[in-house]
Amino acid sequence: MRHHILLLACMLVASPSTVVGLTRAECAEPTASDWQQELAAMSSRLAELEAEVAALRARLGEPEGGVAAAAAEGELEELVAAAEREAAAQPPAASEEEMPAFTSGALGLQAVNPEISVTGDFIASQASREGGEDVFDFTFRTLEVSFDSYLDPYSRMKAMVEFAPGETELGEAYFTRYGWRPNLNVTLGKFRQQLGVVNRWHKHGLDQFDFPLPLRQIFGPGGLNQTGVSLEWQLPPWGESAQELTLQVTDGENGRLLGGNADNTPAVLARYKNYRDLDKDTYLEFGFTGLRGRNDTWEVLVGDDAVSQRDGLWTDVLAADVTLCWEPTEQMRYRNWFWRTEAYWLNKRLLAPDGSGEDSVRAWGLYTNYQRKLDRTREAGLRVDYYRPDVKGYADLPGLSLAPLAASKSGARQWLIAPYFTWWQSPWVRWRLEWDHQINKHMGPDEDTVYLQCTYSAGPHKHERY
Repeated sequence: MRHHILLLACMLVASPSTVVGLTRAECAEPTASDWQQELAAMSSRLAELEAEVAALRARLGEPEGGVAAAAAEGELEELVAAAEREAAAQPPAASEEEMPAFTSGALGLQAVNPEISVTGDFIASQASREGGEDVFDFTFRTLEVSFDSYLDPYSRMKAMVEFAPGETELGEAYFTRYGWRPNLNVTLGKFRQQLGVVNRWHKHGLDQFDFPLPLRQIFGPGGLNQTGVSLEWQLPPWGESAQELTLQVTDGENGRLLGGNADNTPAVLARYKNYRDLDKDTYLEFGFTGLRGRNDTWEVLVGDDAVSQRDGLWTDVLAADVTLCWEPTEQMRYRNWFWRTEAYWLNKRLLAPDGSGEDSVRAWGLYTNYQRKLDRTREAGLRVDYYRPDVKGYADLPGLSLAPLAASKSGARQWLIAPYFTWWQSPWVRWRLEWDHQINKHMGPDEDTVYLQCTYSAGPHKHERY
């Protein structure tokens, strides 16, 4: 009977976690409230056990104050006391209402910060000019800091600040509103304009060391980059082709084309682009671009003096581009090639600097570029440029020169042949070796230049073209 009583007491005071098959909630650490409820249950059960013990004594004829019963009751009292001590040692559990709530937005503030990228462009060059000395040079062309952020689900801003030795320039800074109207995006700010394909790109994002020769000669070393508004329409498909129309209205501030725009007459650019997949691995893209701007102030030679005269005359540029690209879907990271050609034609009306009256300067040029990916990290290509200026007898007047848009000798032209090899050390570091062989006729001496270029970038938008 003593053993039966001890067994019943142990089962009553046993921790719930010792019972096999309990649920996760039942295996949780008991709180003070739980212990108090269990102690009350144990007291009630103890009273029942005492009644059962008295009944057993009566049935067996054992005296109520027997030694065995006293020992059993003593052990039960020790177990109950141990349970009470354990319950007192448990800390009171806090209710859900009393639990502290930790709230802070400090860690979420980084979500509203713009994404920042930094790109460096370092060049070592060896130039050899016809009839001149060889020139070796180290050049840190630019350090570009880019800021990019989505302002809301419909708007995005981008800004690029370019640092060069002794010079700081705002490359681009614009805001784009997507879906302003169905299939229509609007961009406001300073941006590289969509003249053909490569003018939109930054120099560090080009496939070669610099822009094509005809682009630099017609628009200047930095290409066409002005301030205004751009509208981009996604037109309905034409058969299996996707179409896009871009209209840009900007300040006429390009020094090479619109340097005499004292009235700041806006320049208007329109571009049509057509894209289609020829098969699953090949696509064809072509486009046509037109630009019109105005000059109203001219420097004209009167006698021996240059005199400023006013006359509003238009400048027009037409451009065409075509790109054919093959990139196998299964091996696009290891194999591809593209062929791209762009052509530019300029008609700039002006007052002749020799005082002979109104005239026009017409220049044109084109380039063609073929590039092949050799494997995942190596690319090789060849670009051939051709530029033809107009011929004007007054093109080389001191202080009033029209170069490079016009030359004074018939047959003036330029060729540039540029083979190059690019190695991607990693997605963050790119090396390029390029040889530029430039042939000039009546436009200066021939020149050969070897470039070793290292472009490195950090940030989420590394090596972006724009």
